[in-house]
Amino acid sequence: MKKSVYVGNLPFSATETEIHELFSPFSHVHGVKIILDHETGRSRGFAFVELDADKAEAAIKGLEGKDMKGRPLKVNEARYRSTSGAGAVAK
Repeated sequence: MKKSVYVGNLPFSATETEIHELFSPFSHVHGVKIILDHETGRSRGFAFVELDADKAEAAIKGLEGKDMKGRPLKVNEARYRSTSGAGAVAK
């Protein structure tokens, strides 16, 4: 079973590979999705990472506040919007 984790305050230069490498010591990473601005195509500074459900909490605790290129990461379980169904947001 998989769980989606929100990662905020990412450096705008962060790549999917870098995020994958950040999470891989905690769990098998099933996917990384960096959210892009629709008009500019640039990163909006957050992403969602799919991990093994039983390992997600350890990753959240291990990476919350961790420095990535001078920025402290905000990491928590993603929760999905119930009214619009348009995506996930941080708790």
